[in-house]
Amino acid sequence: MDAGNIRPWIEQYGSYLVGLGHTPLTVNGYSEPARHFAHWTCQSGVALSDVDDGTIERFAQHKCQCPGGRHLHCVSKRYMHRVRDFVRFLAQAGIVPRPALPPAEPTVAPVVAEFLEWLRKHRGLSERTIGFRGQVINRLLPALGPDPATYDAGRVRQVVLDEARRRSSAYVRAMTTTLRGYLRFLAARGACSPWLDQAVPTVPHWRLSALPRYLPMADVERLIASCDPASPSGIRDKAILLLLARLGLRAGDILAMRLGDVDWKDGTIRVSGKGRREVSLPLPQDAGDALLYYITRVRQSVVYDQIFLRSLAPFRPVRQISSVVGLGLKRAGIANAPSRGARLLRHSAATGMLRAGATLDAIGAVLRHRSPDTTMLYAKVDTGMLGAIAQPWPGDVTC
Repeated sequence: MDAGNIRPWIEQYGSYLVGLGHTPLTVNGYSEPARHFAHWTCQSGVALSDVDDGTIERFAQHKCQCPGGRHLHCVSKRYMHRVRDFVRFLAQAGIVPRPALPPAEPTVAPVVAEFLEWLRKHRGLSERTIGFRGQVINRLLPALGPDPATYDAGRVRQVVLDEARRRSSAYVRAMTTTLRGYLRFLAARGACSPWLDQAVPTVPHWRLSALPRYLPMADVERLIASCDPASPSGIRDKAILLLLARLGLRAGDILAMRLGDVDWKDGTIRVSGKGRREVSLPLPQDAGDALLYYITRVRQSVVYDQIFLRSLAPFRPVRQISSVVGLGLKRAGIANAPSRGARLLRHSAATGMLRAGATLDAIGAVLRHRSPDTTMLYAKVDTGMLGAIAQPWPGDVTC
């Protein structure tokens, strides 16, 4: 097939795919549809400046007489997906027009944008949390009104009550926290009356009312042992699970981990948790061995400096950690797990440390809790000690 003046870009496309870590077989599988599309544009007299979604649809529906007997492939969704990948590559290179952008998301008011920037600079919140809080304020703004100077306690309270009728209690708790912070920000700038945050109703929530959801240590070891030591994904997942189980890390800690965060000489690892607070934690021997084996034997040499990458090309940073735990539970045959996310191993690590004799202060230091009250949740799992100090039930004794 004659690709015409697009031939050099097909060669560059192949080099681009090789750089992403694809095998020669995969590169050829993507290059063939690109060559076919280029041949069709040349034969149809389609100028590169006119290539758009409509052009791709016409290619998918054309009665193929092109060399190579590819007339059956044009109706394949997989085949057309690869054609669209090539067109996107050409668009990024400026060879064909870029596709029209999707409708822009609603923009926030200037004062809300200032609030979000304040959260970013002074509170150190993650972009995901900042985005959620911006959505919350955007949703409440029409009912609150555009002018903060007109806000009063009655309006604030009514807005929360109206929203609570349509939303879950978990969302309303997050919403009230966000609204209090926003009102304090406005008051500090003199944009609204002070103490309006006190008018936000409190959502009933009893702290420490439930036991932490955790796995027994035997099940944690079964989960770790379920990883396939012969596959790249199994080696990577074992390193992730060991870090979660031994250090009680959060999923975000794993996603943000960089190659430079590991100090092999001192045997420590730097973790940047909530509020972007950095702390160095001792790296347990088994977790360090698994991490070193993954980095030196499995991890691909790519431009990304995040430690954990996809096990299949293209080798980009992983985006989900909880799925690693969920798949591991399925492999290990643990069907009665109280939850299936990364936080399950964080609770399990804390519970294991407590039962091994660690103090609550030590557990709070490893888990990086800001307040000792947060660590108090794990005191309730020591049922043996609680049983020794529990008072007998008064039974039928009346007041």
